[in-house]
Amino acid sequence: MSEQIEPLPMSDSRPATRPEPAPETGGPIGGFKLKASPEGDLPSLENPIKTDLFGGRMNSQQFKCVLEAALLTTAEPLSMSELKKLSDVSLDSRQLEVILEELALDWQGRGVELTRVASGWRFRARPEMQPYLDRLNPQKPPRYSRAVLETLAIIVYHQPVTRGDIEEIRGVAVSSQILKTLEARGWVEVVGTRDTPGRPELFATTKQMLDDLNLRALQELPSLQEIGALLEVGA
Repeated sequence: MSEQIEPLPMSDSRPATRPEPAPETGGPIGGFKLKASPEGDLPSLENPIKTDLFGGRMNSQQFKCVLEAALLTTAEPLSMSELKKLSDVSLDSRQLEVILEELALDWQGRGVELTRVASGWRFRARPEMQPYLDRLNPQKPPRYSRAVLETLAIIVYHQPVTRGDIEEIRGVAVSSQILKTLEARGWVEVVGTRDTPGRPELFATTKQMLDDLNLRALQELPSLQEIGALLEVGA
């Protein structure tokens, strides 16, 4: 009798399969695409910015989104000290300014712009958009008399000044209503008193006035001669 030989077990000849790529979680958020980490960690950003100012907790692009959200949802300018509170780590003013300048560039060519004024940074509608926005709010801005504008110009270019100083420069009496109008507008305030008999009040302009004119400092104002020419045109 011939010897029976048991067949050898068949080896698994199926080709090795490659591991499936990590699935994407959710849709784009704020322009970023999230991917699940294979280790089960929190989702991370694809192609994060290499420059790390935030100790690994937040990159520059993410922080720009935080700044953008804060600035778009507030009516008043935000100061540098307020904006620094939004960062996970301490930033010096120059680092923050660079990021804000990059954000301003991101918004170039849009209907709104990021600008720096006396009180801080804010978004505002571009001037060329204002005629269209006025259709939604047709109320006309207040018009001021020549006396009010002259008084404001004197305070702007000679501050701090007393009421007597203003009257001496204008050559006429200044009614208290003129000064009250400028104070109610938030453009002028009392900053002290002069050490002379009667201790007259000293008037100066406010940051609110610079903000309303979209200026950072008084040095950006036109010259006194230009202001005079504008007053002559409006006469």
